[in-house]
Amino acid sequence: MLPSFLLSLREGLEAALIIGIVFGALQKIRRTDLAPALWMGTLAALGVSILTAVILTLFGLSLEDGAEQIYEGITMLLAAGILTWMIFWMSGQAKNIKTELEEGINKAVATTGKRAVFGLAFLAVVREGVELALFITAAFFAGSSENVTTNIILTLTGVVLGLGTAVLLGWSLLAATARLNLRRFFQITGYLLILFAAGLVAHGIHEFNEVGWIPSIIEHVWDVNTIVDETSVVGELLKTLFGYNGNPSLTEVVGYFVYLAVAIFFFTRTTTTQTIVKKNSVQSPA
Repeated sequence: MLPSFLLSLREGLEAALIIGIVFGALQKIRRTDLAPALWMGTLAALGVSILTAVILTLFGLSLEDGAEQIYEGITMLLAAGILTWMIFWMSGQAKNIKTELEEGINKAVATTGKRAVFGLAFLAVVREGVELALFITAAFFAGSSENVTTNIILTLTGVVLGLGTAVLLGWSLLAATARLNLRRFFQITGYLLILFAAGLVAHGIHEFNEVGWIPSIIEHVWDVNTIVDETSVVGELLKTLFGYNGNPSLTEVVGYFVYLAVAIFFFTRTTTTQTIVKKNSVQSPA
């Protein structure tokens, strides 16, 4: 439930902020008559996102044995790749997103009106929604419970709570735009999601170990299940959040720590560079 909550909060907040900024821009130029097109575009994007999540999950559940493991492995690694791209992209775009969206809505209103506003809202939200659908599918298959029904309930609960929190938080932040620090929020959640993505990488490698696509080299580098059992409450929580495996293969361990080291190094360097540039721009005379 926690991974789906965190992912839904992150993606949901991005979508909520986008819609809030667009609605605010419509109010600013006194074109609230175009608001229905905004909400229709948002609802259409939500429908496509939900359908995508259902199709991906049902397709995975319909597979058996090796095919299921291959599908899960591909889903895990693909989700980890997109999640990594999203983390880096948003950390760099957070400060500019408001200005770019307001410029986009001004151009949309000046051209085709309702159609353009609908398209702007749909494309902005569907990108977040389809990404979330893929992440949630990966989180579902990485779920701690072997019971499908339990995993579905936990995943959906996390999604509902995450999206609900995102809507409330997004509304509150937009109401206090002067104090809004999106960069800091995305930096903090970025590190948390890097840990989750590392778990997806390890889980994906594990699935490929099972079907022989990636050699284990050493089947069990260590076995700490006597200390923290995978099936215990703590073990299941760590497995779901960070891809914990009490007896991982060598390639799982290498994949996990190589990804973690590289992602944290470049993310830290990126955020540090942005902070330095921001301080210099503030200190430099106008």
